[in-house]
Amino acid sequence: MGAQSSSPTPPPSPAPPFFNDPWRTINWEDKRDLQHVKDYKPQTDGQQLRILLHGPVGAGKSSFINSVQSVLQGRMYAQALVENTSHGCFTKRYTTYKIKKGPKTFYPFVFNDIMGLDPFKGVPVDDVKLALKGHVKEDYTFNPESTLSVDNPFYKKDPTNNDKVHVLVCVVPANSISLMKKETLDKIRNIRMEASKLSIPQVAIFTKIDEACPEIKNDLRNVYRAKYIKNTMEEFSVDVGIPMNCIFPVKNYHQEINLNNNIDSLILSALTNIINFGDDCINMDKDSDSKEDPPDFSVEPTTPFMKG
Repeated sequence: MGAQSSSPTPPPSPAPPFFNDPWRTINWEDKRDLQHVKDYKPQTDGQQLRILLHGPVGAGKSSFINSVQSVLQGRMYAQALVENTSHGCFTKRYTTYKIKKGPKTFYPFVFNDIMGLDPFKGVPVDDVKLALKGHVKEDYTFNPESTLSVDNPFYKKDPTNNDKVHVLVCVVPANSISLMKKETLDKIRNIRMEASKLSIPQVAIFTKIDEACPEIKNDLRNVYRAKYIKNTMEEFSVDVGIPMNCIFPVKNYHQEINLNNNIDSLILSALTNIINFGDDCINMDKDSDSKEDPPDFSVEPTTPFMKG
């Protein structure tokens, strides 16, 4: 008798892209986060919370600023100019963005946009460190070849507490983070370490999540069920040392012409935490002469995972 032919073993089914339940909850339906932002006021009159954004070229720093302004203004806003390609650094200057709250009033927090990080060009790391300390004046044009010097007219010798940064936000694109060069990751880590020495809290914003996962593009509410997003966040956290509870996925407004509740919810969730961390930093500065030492954020990550 001839040998019986056996049917080939079918390939294993692909792992499902979703967790059964979302691993992080978010306020999709209510406006608590929006009200929290609108009600925020530093304890000291005249205090301004400064938020510095940095990250790779084309990550969406300017788009995030515009998205925040759109949510808070209740309409599409495009104060921070955005380039539709990522062939180079579009933002060249140190620019402060205020958000109007009323006819003659502004929210008590501001965003600073800077030139993008690049593996070999882009904003000098030492210039970002100077900005953290408040030494960079408005409209300074960054030079990838040299760092701002103390004798430059755009160097601020005696910065006030309002000039100093209270939250450092690293903006990274979720759809291409695995392609980020080691040199860029080293710069992010270097800047984070300087912020840690200054007791400045650090946050990461994951943009372009809809381009990273078709499941999220179909329904933005899948963001905290998508395994890819959680895994990528965890890997980035290990690589640069920013804790998971300080990393927030968002979708910036890009092609939309009307506001969207789901987009707003993710942006407001990130913004609320940024403001809370920044307010803690401001209050810690006020209490710096207390007996307790400030928290140490400067522990280096132990297992880098991304390769150039």
